[in-house]
Amino acid sequence: MAHVPLLLLLSMSILSVISGTLQIDDYIWHIKKVPLVVSKRTLSLENPKFSAEAIDELNGTCGIECQRSMPMPTLTDLEENFSYETMYENGTRTLTEVLVRGVDIQTEYELTTNTVHSRRKRQVYGLDSRFSISDKQFITKFPFNTAVRISTGCTGILVSPKHVLTAAHCIHDGNDYLKSAKKLRVGVMKLRTKRSNKKRKGKGKRSKRPKRDVDPKPSFQWTRVKHTQIPKGWFKGLTDNVGVDYDYAILELKRSQKQKHMELGISPPFKKMPSGRIHFSSFDDDRPGLIVYRFCSISDESSDLVYQHCDAQAGSSGSGMYIRLKEPGEKKWKRKIIGVFSGHQWVNVSGVQQDYNVGVRITPLKYAQICFWIRGNYADCQVG
Repeated sequence: MAHVPLLLLLSMSILSVISGTLQIDDYIWHIKKVPLVVSKRTLSLENPKFSAEAIDELNGTCGIECQRSMPMPTLTDLEENFSYETMYENGTRTLTEVLVRGVDIQTEYELTTNTVHSRRKRQVYGLDSRFSISDKQFITKFPFNTAVRISTGCTGILVSPKHVLTAAHCIHDGNDYLKSAKKLRVGVMKLRTKRSNKKRKGKGKRSKRPKRDVDPKPSFQWTRVKHTQIPKGWFKGLTDNVGVDYDYAILELKRSQKQKHMELGISPPFKKMPSGRIHFSSFDDDRPGLIVYRFCSISDESSDLVYQHCDAQAGSSGSGMYIRLKEPGEKKWKRKIIGVFSGHQWVNVSGVQQDYNVGVRITPLKYAQICFWIRGNYADCQVG
């Protein structure tokens, strides 16, 4: 889709919320007590080789029926998968083993054992439903300004002044870090005011105080990444059935950003989402210099993944998927990130390879882990 006025986008977004048939309680962010992912010990690892190539798409993803046929993970499985690796700016890395406390495995993975589900009508590929946000008055303002560019070619989203959430495969292929992740940077879209070098009238030399350009242009302001954190579940490899469930990572920036960030939320079942839709913005490679926004309906879900057909191009992986619900006891609506867009994947569905765009849901356990990575303490991560 070509450039669309922002007011029309907002109107469409509001209509998508009020047109559903949900109950009043389904429009509210429910406060939940989340499990604890507690650090047990930290071990030093060998430095990475930075030998991996960028990943275009992931294959071998366990499909919806496949995931529902898998046994529930044990507590030992969870502690193995939620242990995490930290890679620092100087190339050193560590492995932190964790203990998981207070998790209700039955509730956390209830969608895995639910054999009754409804599949929504598949969206048709070919009609580009993306909106280009090009107006400089909106491209650097909330919520579009929360989308950031990762130097490896992906998108991420600001979840604190110093932290970016993105897909794990944007920096690591399951075996090693990408070559381009050796000097990892994050680009934030900002309005840069150009300085004029025009001569003053009647003067033979340039002004000592150049005039500021009255028409600033949006451009990326880049900052280095201090360290990255990836769950160990991702390192099972891309052909393992559960690897993609952990396709998320946090990047800590060396310099804080002043613009507003987006908060984390726990992903509700898609039937509990307004109109069953998700939204996300990204820097798609085929539209350089623009933020690309889209929303679409979820086709199906498992306990860890959502399957949909949002139109997207290379560069959109790692985007933060969000929805908008009301804050408890308040009239205002609030956007929160409920997943990470992983990208195009071939998925086994009833023994047949089908193509989907897949996103990783933020479950209570993932919320607890990501929140701790961001805040650095457990006290602020007890509810989500």
